[in-house]
Amino acid sequence: MANTEGSKLWGGRFVGDTDPIMEKFNASIAYDQRMWDADIRGSKAYVKALEKAKLVSTEEMEQILNGMDQIHGEWSKGAFVIKAGDEDIHTANERRLKELIGAPAGKLHTGRSRNDQVVTDMRLWLRDAITTLTNDTLQLISTMVERAAAEIEVLFPGYTHMQRAQPIRWSHWILSHAVALRRDVERLLEIKKRVNVLPLGSGAIAGTPFDIDRELLQKELAFDGISLNSMDATGQRDFPWCSCCIFRVPLISSSVYPCSTGSSLMPQKKNADSLELIRSKAGRVFGRCAGFMMTLKGLPSTYNKDLQEDKEAMFDCYDTVQAVLQVTTGVMSTLKINQSVMEAALSPDMLATDLAYFLVRKGVPFREAHGISGKAVFTAESKNIALNQLTAEDLSAVSPLFGSDVSSVWDYRSSVEQYSAPGGTAKTSITAQVEHLRTWLKKQAQ
Repeated sequence: MANTEGSKLWGGRFVGDTDPIMEKFNASIAYDQRMWDADIRGSKAYVKALEKAKLVSTEEMEQILNGMDQIHGEWSKGAFVIKAGDEDIHTANERRLKELIGAPAGKLHTGRSRNDQVVTDMRLWLRDAITTLTNDTLQLISTMVERAAAEIEVLFPGYTHMQRAQPIRWSHWILSHAVALRRDVERLLEIKKRVNVLPLGSGAIAGTPFDIDRELLQKELAFDGISLNSMDATGQRDFPWCSCCIFRVPLISSSVYPCSTGSSLMPQKKNADSLELIRSKAGRVFGRCAGFMMTLKGLPSTYNKDLQEDKEAMFDCYDTVQAVLQVTTGVMSTLKINQSVMEAALSPDMLATDLAYFLVRKGVPFREAHGISGKAVFTAESKNIALNQLTAEDLSAVSPLFGSDVSSVWDYRSSVEQYSAPGGTAKTSITAQVEHLRTWLKKQAQ
């Protein structure tokens, strides 16, 4: 059997061929080719550091840079051909570089390990991915804010414990999710800072023995900082988990049902498939996170091959979150509400708290007012009538403080307007929330 191991990046001390099953099991090119652009960017920066360290000549550097540009063009056009033996994106690009420029390609890996190369690629790729997710989330927030502004007059029931609780503005509900997503944007931006640290120049474990200018690499690749410890730089994988917003978005699926599909059996059905799928994706991302945490559990420090499991999980989480954000934005921008049905869902029992507030405004302590309102609710239930159908005699029997002016309580629009403190559901408060978020969105765009 011919010896082909010497052609591999690690093959010098091996004889014979790798078992084909192990070859396939070990390879990651099927998915890490997605980082081709990041790998090329990292290599182009690294060869400049090699040239400064006089480990390659200026002519060799130019050859490598030109070769990498050609490879970039091939990937961009979908013309790059992956060959047998290309076990990962690094091997594939270096193999192609050698085909294009010959011997100088062999100098590119001087002082560099796939350990620091792969984590550099991941950080470059993820930095761009976080930017995309952030922009998608901002677009979703903007869509929500403008919808809230346009439909500010619509009322519907607010829920607690899965039960109708108090009248609120539809806009208030929309903005509750917009505000939560804003926190997710802040988390993404914070994670991006943690991602944007340069590991290149860490070698396999001990660092680099050559005069590699890591500050040059940092500048070329636009990193904010340089990793402090080479062992930590190549082995830690706490930076890829940037999918927090997936856990906010499924909450939106609880109350609206647009973007429907039909039933294969029941012609009358319109199923809220888009939002049900959105809700389900949280489980997918949680599963990926839990799976990779199990992979990391108990690993020795620095790089271990177990860490090859990181990229598929990272890519899948990103793809899932991005799809969720895009579909949700589509849902929120196109759904049609039925205002009359929403407001018909309001019921007088939801004004029981307002009845207590009516007494509070007459000087009754809230705890006592709460009990009196509860007795009024019990009386209505006993008579099997709505709360607002209690007669003046019924109410005065509960408390002499209930006069003819109690009729003012039974107005849903007046009910929501009393919550005018910042953060409340009154029109002035909702308008303030909208303007606050619009201002914040403008700052994010700068």
